[in-house]
Amino acid sequence: MTNAAVTSKSRSLWSRILSEAVATGEREPTLAPVLQRSVIRFDRLEHALCFQLAEVLAGQLVTSERLFDLFSDLLQQDPTVLAGAERDINAVLERDPATKSALHVLLYLKGFHAIQIHRFAHLLWGTGREDLAAYLQSRSSRILQVDIHPAVRLGKGVFFDHATGIVIGETAVIEDNVSILQGVTLGGTGKDTGDRHPKVRHGVLIGANATVLGNIEIGVNSKIGAGSVVLKSVENRKTVAGVPAKVIGGVQEREPARSMNQILYDVGL
Repeated sequence: MTNAAVTSKSRSLWSRILSEAVATGEREPTLAPVLQRSVIRFDRLEHALCFQLAEVLAGQLVTSERLFDLFSDLLQQDPTVLAGAERDINAVLERDPATKSALHVLLYLKGFHAIQIHRFAHLLWGTGREDLAAYLQSRSSRILQVDIHPAVRLGKGVFFDHATGIVIGETAVIEDNVSILQGVTLGGTGKDTGDRHPKVRHGVLIGANATVLGNIEIGVNSKIGAGSVVLKSVENRKTVAGVPAKVIGGVQEREPARSMNQILYDVGL
């Protein structure tokens, strides 16, 4: 995709959010001041995003204004953070039938907020600013109940549905177009050092309260059933479930993360 096409898509998404904000303010006058301050007064998505995340994390000692400046500076350093946010917004709209508004994603969905805060924390971590990265991670964990180590490598088009209780350890990798539901743990085994967390490949769907432990591969377009405990690598396009998890069939969908089909009884055995 050319830079011009990317810019056009970005403008289209921002135009949609802005239009939704104006329409919402007209329907709900009580929200009009919030929408004016959070969205309508800005001319670009990146400004509204930085403001919203700063408001989420702000405290008495580290103010919203200071965090806004920090996030804005980081976006100048690495514009791919914004590209990730745009892909994540579209992922929610594509996969969550309860969310029909891009404005709602930006303002209200804590899974989206947690992912974007992590993108900034990861950028800080990678440039040697580990103390500030740890601060963002800690605030996000306390406020949003989503705990992602700043070193975690996260792709684009990632969707945390509901998000409460998600825990992702230091050396985990999550590739593009992955969907993870509430209560999921991507953890170590408690005895290894170094590279010790799961690698979740493109298109994977992980059901609610699943636990995935160790430096194992969760293969492309695979599916993990809710409540499963996964201790061994999962091959591409396989469905696993149970405690401990076992292969119960293949995957019929092209990309489970996009279809969000969590029914396991028809798995193409």
